[in-house]
Amino acid sequence: MLWSMPPSSLPMPRAHFEQHLSTRSNWLRAAVLGANDGIVSTAGLVLGVAGAGASHGELVTAGVAGLAAGALSMAAGEYVSVFSQHDAEQADLAMEERELLRNPEGELKELVGIYESRGLSPALASEVAIALTEQDALAAHSRDELGLDEQRRARPLQAAGASALSFLVGALIPFLAIVIAPASLRAILVGVVTVIALAGLGFAGARLGGAPQGPATLRVVLWGVVAMVVTYGIGLLVGTVV
Repeated sequence: MLWSMPPSSLPMPRAHFEQHLSTRSNWLRAAVLGANDGIVSTAGLVLGVAGAGASHGELVTAGVAGLAAGALSMAAGEYVSVFSQHDAEQADLAMEERELLRNPEGELKELVGIYESRGLSPALASEVAIALTEQDALAAHSRDELGLDEQRRARPLQAAGASALSFLVGALIPFLAIVIAPASLRAILVGVVTVIALAGLGFAGARLGGAPQGPATLRVVLWGVVAMVVTYGIGLLVGTVV
C-alpha cells in the first residue's frame, strides 16, 4: 500500500516548467513593428516611385535609400522611445530606494497592504512582507508595488537591434521583387509578394505572442494593402501632374 512505502521509494514529482509568452514582449513588439514597417514602407516607396514613371535605376536607388534610411530610423526611434521608458523606470526605482531609506516602516506597511489586497491574511501578509524585505526590499517593491518585473523591463538596445534587423529583412522582400520584376508586372508582383509577406508576418507574430492567428494576420494584411494602394495612387497622381 502507498502509505506503507518508505519515503525514499515514493516516486519523485516531475519537474514543472512553463514558458510564458509575455516575456517575449520587449523584443517581439519591436521586431513585428520593424518588419511590418520594412515591408509596407518599402513596398509603398517603390510602388509610389514606379507609379510616377521612374526608371529601373531610379527604383533601385530609391529602394536602397529607403532600406538604409528606414532601418536606421527604426533603430534610432526604438532606442529613444524605449530609453524614455527605461528612464521612467529608473526614476521610480530611485524614488522607491529613497523612501526605503527615509521611511522603512511605512514602506513595509505598504507592502503588507499590497499582499492583503491580493488575498493573504494579515498575519501571512506581514510574514511574507518581512521575509521579502529582509531578502531584497527594493526588488520586492519594484515587483509588487511598481509592477516592474525584471524580465519585462525596458531594454533599449535589444529593442533597437530587433527593430532594425527585422526592418531590413522585411524591406528586402518588396525591394527584390521590384528589382527582378519586368516593368509591365512590377506593381502586380510587388503587391502579391507584399501581401504574402504581411500574411506571414501577422501569422508568425501572433504565434510567437500566443494570440489568435486569423485576426492578427487579417489586421496586418488589411492595413498594409491600404498603405500600398494609397501610396501607389499618390505616385500616379504626382507623376501625372509633374
